[in-house]
Amino acid sequence: MTAVRQRKGGKGKDPGPSIQNLTPECIAGSKERLTTGGFSWWTLLCLIVGSIVGVSLGLLCCIYVATLHENDLWFSNIKEVEREISFRTECGLYYSYYKQMLKAPSIQQGLYELMHDNTTESKRTINILQRMNIYQEVVLSVLYRILHIQAYLEPIYFYIYTVFALQTVYVIALFITSWLLTNSWLAGALTGVWYILNRVDTTRVEFTISLRENWSIPFLALQVAAITCYLRPQLKPIHQRVVLWLVFVATFCFCLTWQFNQFILLVQALIIFTLDCLDFFTAEQAMYLYLIQVLSLLLVWLLQFCNSMILGSLVLSFIVSALFIRHFQTGLKTGGFVTRIGKLSLHTLLVFTLTFLINYSAKRILQLKSDEHIFKFIKVKLGFGATRDFDASLYLCEEAFGLLPLDTFERLAGTVMLYPYLCTLSALFILFLLVALSNLSSSGSGQMSGENEEKTFRMRPDIAYNLLHTIFFGLLASSTMRMKYLWTGHMCAFAAFGVCGKEVWTLYLRVLHCNTKTTMRLIRYSVPIVILAFLYYKFWPRLREEVSELREFYDPDTVELMDWIRLKTPKRAVFAGSMQLLAGIKLCTGRVLTNHPHYEDQALRERTREVYQIYARQSAKEVHKVLSSVGADYFVLEDSICYERRHSRGCRLRDLLDLANGHIMDGSGENDPDLVPASHPRFCEAIKTDVPPYSALFTRVFGNKTFLIYKLKKAKKKKKAESGP
Repeated sequence: MTAVRQRKGGKGKDPGPSIQNLTPECIAGSKERLTTGGFSWWTLLCLIVGSIVGVSLGLLCCIYVATLHENDLWFSNIKEVEREISFRTECGLYYSYYKQMLKAPSIQQGLYELMHDNTTESKRTINILQRMNIYQEVVLSVLYRILHIQAYLEPIYFYIYTVFALQTVYVIALFITSWLLTNSWLAGALTGVWYILNRVDTTRVEFTISLRENWSIPFLALQVAAITCYLRPQLKPIHQRVVLWLVFVATFCFCLTWQFNQFILLVQALIIFTLDCLDFFTAEQAMYLYLIQVLSLLLVWLLQFCNSMILGSLVLSFIVSALFIRHFQTGLKTGGFVTRIGKLSLHTLLVFTLTFLINYSAKRILQLKSDEHIFKFIKVKLGFGATRDFDASLYLCEEAFGLLPLDTFERLAGTVMLYPYLCTLSALFILFLLVALSNLSSSGSGQMSGENEEKTFRMRPDIAYNLLHTIFFGLLASSTMRMKYLWTGHMCAFAAFGVCGKEVWTLYLRVLHCNTKTTMRLIRYSVPIVILAFLYYKFWPRLREEVSELREFYDPDTVELMDWIRLKTPKRAVFAGSMQLLAGIKLCTGRVLTNHPHYEDQALRERTREVYQIYARQSAKEVHKVLSSVGADYFVLEDSICYERRHSRGCRLRDLLDLANGHIMDGSGENDPDLVPASHPRFCEAIKTDVPPYSALFTRVFGNKTFLIYKLKKAKKKKKAESGP
């Protein structure tokens, strides 16, 4: 497996360092405007200073993760094959298409090869642009060709620097969100610093560069910033239109770059639905945000050659249902408290019922089964029984798809972010409930609470949106650890809003009976400055030490494997093996694969389960038959899978295969009563004995401490009897 080793000697480098209707306040406090109009030089100065700070923090984050990546692998000094091996699992698969586009004689030929690909899945020709979200690789390859930068920047550096640059965009988007919520760029500065210091929990870009989430989450953060701006009170109509276009562009880019966009947008649609029902949004605002989601998904659907997975998504069914029911259910926001509760309950029931009817019908009509493994996974996560389904179990047994570990909160508390976050969350959630009750109690008003000055409790719609955003995605992250990267970045902005915003401090100061302007200004600017000073004192030496620690890529067994395949096998040879390893084989050698890690296709999932029988208890004849049916010439065995100890019993790959095949698992422990002993030994172990019938069907052609390669012997064809004329 890929590893790093300590590199002796040398020192690491230190990391180098139109918002509409925005009126930022500087550190010293809100001085009087120098002019009586809507503009002041003080406002302009604050805008310039805040912008410089935001861009600087974004660049600092970019340089920081790039330095960590270089120092961890000594990326600039290792061979090209080692660089490519460092693109682990599915990252290697995505990067291979960027490499393929650059190797093509022309852009047109490269696109044709992607749309008629016969190397990713043997015996099949698939449209990669339809199946996978790789338009970012296509765009980058085109830019690399036309920018004429080949002489001084290698293709792989152009790729990784682009991904690292998106971290700059991400930090700036979070900076803007907290600035908009507080009208103080000091909140943005605190957001950026917290994001960098909590790098372990906010991003994993430095070692999973090509993952789709590293491309898409920065655009999601931009979308949230644009939505926050759109929901600001008293925003002029012309500004609203401009911001809505920004929301659309960010949503479209987010959808285009990640296959799981539909599930994230579903969570966001539920947030919009909740806020609309509780009068925090106007019906017009909710409709525009819904339509932006729909248009973005449909545009991606067209670009992905009518990918049926998008049309069969729950979010499209939900939005259509919400808009349809809302159109016919008039008077939803009229009546007394009990009446409105009844209307909302009926409205919610109708929307969800129609959603499932539309979604079920769409999947039946489209014969869509691409995402059924995800719903099986969700079903088990929600506690609706266990499953032996192989595909769902692959997710359930991975730590990344388990519950969020408690040590995550310990790390977040160590940077003093968790405490203000929880205080802000608890105070605003209580206020949110009070405002919601107040809105529902307002008979026939139909207005948002922020527009009715006579109400006792008020909450701005942009604050309400960000509150529910952090709650919903926090729940998602708590249930599935991999989803924490959708939450922790926004968590930084929300915590900074609590420290620098007026709303939370107003609540606490009212309780203490000292809510004066002077006290408010003193707290709003002194507390964040004290926190920033503490963070600098505590973490700056650690950051310097971290970026000075030098390591080196070290994986000789995988390098030897890739070199042997590249030099000793035909270019059209077909390889079978684990999904993760095959992605690297495609990138490093260009050989044809039987299966790969992009799992959103039912036929591919079935093929993967068949290929993985090399780790199950199957006969040599059965394995040979299965591998021959998918066109494999060679297959690679990994001791780390055959003798796996990383997972507990019941979650090892060989256990999942045994359960799927109805066989008793290895080792001591309980087995379900319907499981039976296998009639054959485990194939990956038995083939090493090199005795018949294994030697009659397979030939060992390569081996090292980690990998074994076997070549399939062709079955002898029976001679046909000669027939007369």
